[in-house]
Amino acid sequence: MMPQNSRLVGLDVAKKQVEACIRSAALRMSQPSTPEGQAELIAWLRANGVAQAVMEASGGYERSWAQALRAAGVGVRIVDPKRIRHFAKAAGRLAKNDPIDAETIAWFAETFPIEDPQQHDLAREEIDRLVQGRTSAKEIEERIKQQREHRPPPVVAKALAAILKVVRAELRKLDATIAGKIKAIPSLARRAEIIDSVPGLGAQVVAGVTAWLPELGKITDEAAAALVGVAPYDDDSGERKGARCIKGGRRKLRNLLYMPVMGAATLHNPVLKAYYQRLIVRGKEPKVAIIACMRKLIVILNTMLARDQTWNPPARAAA
Repeated sequence: MMPQNSRLVGLDVAKKQVEACIRSAALRMSQPSTPEGQAELIAWLRANGVAQAVMEASGGYERSWAQALRAAGVGVRIVDPKRIRHFAKAAGRLAKNDPIDAETIAWFAETFPIEDPQQHDLAREEIDRLVQGRTSAKEIEERIKQQREHRPPPVVAKALAAILKVVRAELRKLDATIAGKIKAIPSLARRAEIIDSVPGLGAQVVAGVTAWLPELGKITDEAAAALVGVAPYDDDSGERKGARCIKGGRRKLRNLLYMPVMGAATLHNPVLKAYYQRLIVRGKEPKVAIIACMRKLIVILNTMLARDQTWNPPARAAA
C-alpha cells in the first residue's frame, strides 16, 4: 500500500459537488461545492495524510477547489479530461459516473505520476484567464462580423453595429489590462519582451504564449512542439508507411498562433518566410508548410527563452 504521507486523492469536480477517492486506502467522500464543503473535504484529506489532489480540467469549476486546496497546503495537479477517458477505456472501465470517475482519476495519477510538478503561479493564472476572456470576446466579434456580411435587415444591422462597437471597446480594455499585468511582473515582462522581439507575431501571440506555455525555455524542442500540438507523429505498421500527422497539444494556443504565423511566414518574418518558401518549392501543401513554420517558431522561441536572448538571427538564417 502507498505510504500515508504520499497519498493522493482523485477528485471529480462538478458544478454543485465533488466526489473524492483515496484509492490506495479505499476511502471515498462527497461534498458540495461550497466553502463549507471545501473545509470538510480538506479536513478529511488532512486526517488521511493526503499530499496531492488530482482533478480534470472541468470548464472552470475546478478553479475554486484548486485554490482552496493549495491554500491548505495540498498539491494540485490538473489533467486533460481526454487522457483520463482514454485511460479508462484502455483499462476496460466503460461505466461512467462521478464516484467511478474520481477513482479513475486517482488510478491514472498513480499510474502516471509526475516527478517534477510545476509550482503554481497565481499571477500567470490570472493572465491565463484574462487571455482566455479576450479570446472569447474576439470570437464574439468575429461572429458579429460574419452576420453583418449577410446584409441583415436595417434594424438588425444597426443593433449588430452597436454591439460590435462595445465589443471592440472592451477588447481594447482587455488588451491594456493584459499588457499591464504582464509588465508588472519582471519575469513575465522579460519573457514577453523576448517573444515580442520576433518579427510578425503581435501582442495577442505574446500574451498567449506567456500565459499558455509557461514551460517554454525549460524543456526540449520536441516536448515544446508536442505541447503546442505541432509535432508530427508516425503512422506506420509493418510495410505500410502512413502520412505523419499532428495530434493532441494545446488547441487554443495552436489556434491563436495559426494566422499570425501565416502572416509571419508569408510576409513579415525573414527566417520563417525563407523556410516556408523552401517547403513550398519541395511540394508541401501550404497548410502543412504553415504548421511546419509554427513548429519552427516554437523551437526558436524555446531556444531564445532558454538563453534569455531576444531575436537576433544570423544573416544566413534568412537565406
